[in-house]
Amino acid sequence: MFNRITSGVISGMVLMSVVPNAAVADFDKPVIKTWIVQEKNDKGEMEDVKYMTIDGVLVHEEDPAKQPPPRVVTPGIASTRKPGGAPADAVVLFDGQDLENWISDKDNAPTKWVVKDGTMMPTKDSGMIRTKQEFGSCQLHLEFACPKIVEGDGQGRGNSGVFLMGEYEVQILDSYDNATYPDGQCAALYGRAVPLVNACRKPGEWQIYDIIFHRPLFHANGQVTKRATFTVIQNGVLVQDHVELSGGNGWLGHHAVTDYVPHGDKGPLKLQDHGNPVLFRNVWIRELPD
Repeated sequence: MFNRITSGVISGMVLMSVVPNAAVADFDKPVIKTWIVQEKNDKGEMEDVKYMTIDGVLVHEEDPAKQPPPRVVTPGIASTRKPGGAPADAVVLFDGQDLENWISDKDNAPTKWVVKDGTMMPTKDSGMIRTKQEFGSCQLHLEFACPKIVEGDGQGRGNSGVFLMGEYEVQILDSYDNATYPDGQCAALYGRAVPLVNACRKPGEWQIYDIIFHRPLFHANGQVTKRATFTVIQNGVLVQDHVELSGGNGWLGHHAVTDYVPHGDKGPLKLQDHGNPVLFRNVWIRELPD
């Protein structure tokens, strides 16, 4: 697959616009535009920096006039002091006992995450964790708690993430009275879709994700024939309503994310170590038909 690249000069900056390739040309919405700007980095050297807009809004736009943050909704009272139980047909990935179902994503070695008081959490420089088993379309349930003692702000506060098939991230962040770019706050489909509302509980309180995910489908030539979809309920509040993921959402810089990259029918579930001691408990998954 190839992109057609055109170039020009605006205000002394060299711009290269990228025309979407055939892998995404069949989809009319949203309108995605990408371009490359040559900018100086921290070392004073010129480098290519990718920018992306989705329906005219810059990825990770921080100006609230251009990308308003979701309104805050206080979730209802729930029984969150103790984790619940999984359905009979679920694959239980963590029940508070051990990390038998998980390995280090870096080298497939035993993870350095730890289990304490029925929860699991990363340790310093432990890295991302992934399941030994792989899944495709699924229903996922997990509970998490961002640190009670607040340190940092924006993306540096209670940051983690859950990656379906190891590729598609639903952001985990302490977004309780914590401003950041809306497509990177808690319950965002990172870089692609802002949550409908902010349904976060206070730092240290247990929060619940229930996620319905249907995987993308690819033609033999790598073209996307069906995009991934997400429905996300956070703390009993609908925050992503059968959202069609317009592309991948891996980090490509401050204002761009990855496109779809063809992959297999199944992939591992991953949890991110972003340097914050986010706790997890009661993680289970049910496989669904595509």
